[in-house]
Amino acid sequence: MDLLDRFNAMLNRGLAFVASLSLIAMMLVTVGEMVFRMFGHPMAGTVETITWLAAVTTAFALGYTQIHKGHVSIDLFVNRLGPRLRAVVNMLMYLTLASLFMIVTWNIFLHAGVLKKSGSLSETMRVIVYPWVYLVSLGCAGLTLALVADFIRSCVKAFSRREGKG
Repeated sequence: MDLLDRFNAMLNRGLAFVASLSLIAMMLVTVGEMVFRMFGHPMAGTVETITWLAAVTTAFALGYTQIHKGHVSIDLFVNRLGPRLRAVVNMLMYLTLASLFMIVTWNIFLHAGVLKKSGSLSETMRVIVYPWVYLVSLGCAGLTLALVADFIRSCVKAFSRREGKG
């Protein structure tokens, strides 16, 4: 479990760092567009560029947010359960989510392959699309890894001999 946690933290920290750089790039493109527009020379493809960067920012932040439990969680019912039963409910929830995001990750990866084969280009800037879709798939893989780690942690809590252990 320790090795998985270290790899999970390292991967998702790296993805979050790239997400932060992408967010800074979005800001710079937006400010650049405003400045150039003031001088009557708007930049072509600004919306498209910001859209791709937003996709990377969002996808790459998912796993890091999961590690730090930053996603919205409604646990009014679960908090009333005992520690072991709460761990079982969390285990089932994390298993469901990890399975779902494994499927999402795989399908996005396959879609990127289809886009690569077709030679799909973006509308305005005529940029190849598939690398951006592969990046979104990588971000979803980071979330899947974080959910698998949470699932294993919940299994340890649910099936440990002592209530407080795990």
